Amino acid sequence: MVKFDPPLILPSTQDLPCSDDTPVDNEDQNFIPNLLLFLLESIWATRNDWFFGVDMGIYHTTGVSHLIPVIPDGFLSLGVQRRKGNKSRLSYAVWEENIVPQLALEVVSKTPGDEYDQKLQIYAQLGVLYYVIYNPYYWQRDRHQPFEVYQLSNGEYHQQIGEPFWMPEIGLGIGRGNYTSGTVQREVLYWFDPSGQRYLTDRERVQAEQQQRMQAEQQRERLAAKLRELGVDPDRI
Repeated sequence: MVKFDPPLILPSTQDLPCSDDTPVDNEDQNFIPNLLLFLLESIWATRNDWFFGVDMGIYHTTGVSHLIPVIPDGFLSLGVQRRKGNKSRLSYAVWEENIVPQLALEVVSKTPGDEYDQKLQIYAQLGVLYYVIYNPYYWQRDRHQPFEVYQLSNGEYHQQIGEPFWMPEIGLGIGRGNYTSGTVQREVLYWFDPSGQRYLTDRERVQAEQQQRMQAEQQRERLAAKLRELGVDPDRI
């Protein structure tokens, strides 16, 4: 007699933990993915077909158990609702969303987290198209580069070259850049446009606009001074 296993009953995200509650051991693990999220809220302000999760569990059925999530520092999914049912997600279940994230980000910490082996295998098996590993402090220890991008092809990841690295399926590039807060500067990750120009934060955009206005005003003042030297009243032109 042929014996059939009962169908797997998959739980709702309401019933699943959102993460493993493991504390991060450096500030970058929170700051960098949140910065990428805030930039997307500006870049894609008129879009509602994307979701960027930070330190959130991705539940899937390609591992040893559907109850054990993989938890990247950040991940991006396209083709899903920005807010599911107009509510914040508690976690991300692939069987509910029907879409595998297109990008996963890991920020390497002092405590090795299997970013280059176990997690790489998990994301490949899951089908995540791009896997980004940012390792600014411990890359020599791990014998890798500080910034690496892997692209999935035929079920295997292949390391890519170029920075910022353009991802046509996502419509964004990703790479390193400096972030200034007061007098403190740090290296972070940014999104880039097709021409290789990084997207500015809201604060940087306001500062750039103010600088442009100031430069335009200075140019007008120089022109007015030149006209006065020639005996021409600039207010009568």
